[in-house]
Amino acid sequence: MPAYILRRILIAIPTILIIITVAFFMMRIAPGGPFDLERPMPEEIRQNILAAYGMDQPVWKQYVDYMVGLAQGDLGPSLKFRDKDVADIIAEGFPVSATVGLLSISLAVLIGTLMGSIAALRQNTAADYGVVAFATVGIVIPPFVVGPILALFIGIYLGWLPSGGLDPRLGMTPERLILPVVTLALPQIAIISRLMRASMIEVIRSNYIRTARAKGLSGPDVIVRHALRSAILPLVSYLGPASAALLTGSIVIEQVFSLPGIGRQFVFAALQRDYTVVMGVVILYATLIIVLNLIADLLYAVLNPKVKYEE
Repeated sequence: MPAYILRRILIAIPTILIIITVAFFMMRIAPGGPFDLERPMPEEIRQNILAAYGMDQPVWKQYVDYMVGLAQGDLGPSLKFRDKDVADIIAEGFPVSATVGLLSISLAVLIGTLMGSIAALRQNTAADYGVVAFATVGIVIPPFVVGPILALFIGIYLGWLPSGGLDPRLGMTPERLILPVVTLALPQIAIISRLMRASMIEVIRSNYIRTARAKGLSGPDVIVRHALRSAILPLVSYLGPASAALLTGSIVIEQVFSLPGIGRQFVFAALQRDYTVVMGVVILYATLIIVLNLIADLLYAVLNPKVKYEE
């Protein structure tokens, strides 16, 4: 197992380098720049600003300088926020996105696993049809439709919950997180319930489940101790990239509910051509994807003894 982990880390390093390189040059190729304002500034001032950020150098030299700084743990300064480093901006937005994402994925796993299991155990009944219908609707209707509807009816018309925004003085109070968490969790609940239903149906029809029942084990023991452990394996594989996407923030949800998360900062940085902030978020996202996928693979091996990683 340690050798497998080391091998995955060694593979991850060139993968992240390729992602950084592609993102760096794509940002430079895109039209416009961070200092292209609606009202053109004097050329002398513009050249001084470019020189201050090292952007008067050839692109290859900018890339080398960025990689040298990155190797030293320096993500660079923001090009649009005065006196702010990229690390500071990520540190401000990531806790919001991570909190909403962690709550969303936890809620989705809990409800989705329960719904999928019930649908599988009550196959071809009203409960099964209800779960399948909910899953279909949840997948078809995107969050950017569900979010405004919830904010409009529950937040504005009914006034039960705040429709968005976080008060810095109050922090992330629970009532302000309910609507974005639910909106973000709904499509994941739909996907997880479908995955769980299909996997559980396959497992409960397997020979070892029939053997366990033939030995006289009760229904709950068979489901909890045997079927559930095997049925959850596809879900473990799915949760790696899904968790990374939710933890780094949903751009749509943060825009709809006015959350100061990292997804919203990423959109602003991309529109304003704030190269360093965009690069910082891309690096964070790529790292989380790789780490969470590795954790999912290791957890898969723990849950399924048949899986052995070569040393």
